[in-house]
Amino acid sequence: MSLLERNTKYLISKQVVWRQNPWSDIPTKNYEWGWYYENGTHQCYSLFASKAKINTFKSLKWHMYVLWYLNPQLNPSDFEMIVKHICDIKKGFITFKVSNHIRQSMILDVSLQDLERPPPNRLRKVIFRDFCGLNRSQKMSIVGQLVGRSKKINADDVYQCMIDLNDLGEKITWSKISKSLDCSERTIIRNINNELKKEKILLNKQL
Repeated sequence: MSLLERNTKYLISKQVVWRQNPWSDIPTKNYEWGWYYENGTHQCYSLFASKAKINTFKSLKWHMYVLWYLNPQLNPSDFEMIVKHICDIKKGFITFKVSNHIRQSMILDVSLQDLERPPPNRLRKVIFRDFCGLNRSQKMSIVGQLVGRSKKINADDVYQCMIDLNDLGEKITWSKISKSLDCSERTIIRNINNELKKEKILLNKQL
């Protein structure tokens, strides 16, 4: 197995859940390929969906928190073994080494989190079903048609396209986003802030 491939066999053997569709937010419209949320939803968790690897301690801790939240059946010992597996750079999940001390400290912090409160998560408006049969171009076309419906483009619309491009393993460019939202690059740049610019750089580095 290539070091760049994620070794998910261990997670599967432990019946670990790492993807979860919204459970209480109601979609604006249902489609054969998935769901559209006009106001967005924070309830879609989809770890390891793209080629991007975990490359910061902040991201690692968030992944640990989501796994802890989505798998309430795990006992502390099993959770520790799962985190140890993910933190092994040879397993293909992470790009940097994590010492035993830091790993244990992060596990402790995560285990103390209130599981009644979902982990912070990015807003999603378009969610595709697994194995929906659409290719990258078709998915981005759908995102553009639905997210770009409003006459005024806002930062949330731009961010939606950014994360969808990243999930599809595509490099994020303002040109691709403007094409999806059927507007000019100047319109995109006018409606983004420094935080989105930094996020674009970070997401592209993860590919």
